[in-house]
Amino acid sequence: MKLKKIPLRTCVITKEKLEKKELLRIVRTPSGEVILDVTGKANGRGAYLKKSREVIDKAQKNKVLERILGVEIPDKIYDDAINLC
Repeated sequence: MKLKKIPLRTCVITKEKLEKKELLRIVRTPSGEVILDVTGKANGRGAYLKKSREVIDKAQKNKVLERILGVEIPDKIYDDAINLC
C-alpha cells in the first residue's frame, strides 16, 4: 500500500519544515485584506508561522509578515494567532 505524502511547509521565522497542521497560515487576500487562514485553503499570498507564542511574538516584533505580505498586519491577527496556539 502506498503511503500518503504529508505536505511540509516552512515557518518564516524559524525556517523549520513542519507539517501544515503544526503551522498557522496568515493570508493577504486578492482584495488586500489580511486574514488568519484556519482551513489552509484561502486564496491569496500566504505565510506560515509555527504554532508557538514565542514565534508569533517574534514575528510581530520584527514585522516579518509585513515584509513578506507587503501590507500592514493588524494586531488583532497576532492576538487571534496566539489564541489558536
